[in-house]
Amino acid sequence: MEATRSPLAAWETFFFLVGSSGAALTGLQFVVIALIAESRRRATMREVQAFSTPTIVHFGAVLLISAIISAPWPTLLPAAIAIGACGIAGCLYALLIVKRTRRVTTYRLVFEDWLWHIGLPLFTYALMVVCALFLQRYPRLSLFTIGFSALLLLFIGIHNAWDAVTYITIELAPGKPAHQADNSAHKKND
Repeated sequence: MEATRSPLAAWETFFFLVGSSGAALTGLQFVVIALIAESRRRATMREVQAFSTPTIVHFGAVLLISAIISAPWPTLLPAAIAIGACGIAGCLYALLIVKRTRRVTTYRLVFEDWLWHIGLPLFTYALMVVCALFLQRYPRLSLFTIGFSALLLLFIGIHNAWDAVTYITIELAPGKPAHQADNSAHKKND
């Protein structure tokens, strides 16, 4: 009798590529931190915790999701539990980021920041929880949605890293007066 092939097997290459990208892009954050270290205005720990660390967490989540889907699970239930746990942890972390960003006093978040740093990650992690609940009943749709979630986290991380680099290189440029750089962050909100 031929063993039934797991629906996860069809996703191995996709998640291998996505997970590898998440791992590789983690290095991008090291470049961002190096730029911050060389800028004339140092980032505070609150800024790093609110803006840089979440990007590393999102890239790590992509790697974790990819590993979960690529594991040789005997059934879909353990994979669903692992994806659900990842989604719940991500939702809790996104709520922690809300608290951390509210503590930042050197920069006021604008709508785009709330969307990319808080809203989209929270949505993505919540979507993973929903997918985990339906993975056994609707594996095809759930796996496509989990794949979408992993890609979205990847793009969120890329966007947020790029946003940090452009802010540092343009707004905190060496030739720009310090008071002008500090005020430009607040003008973005006006």
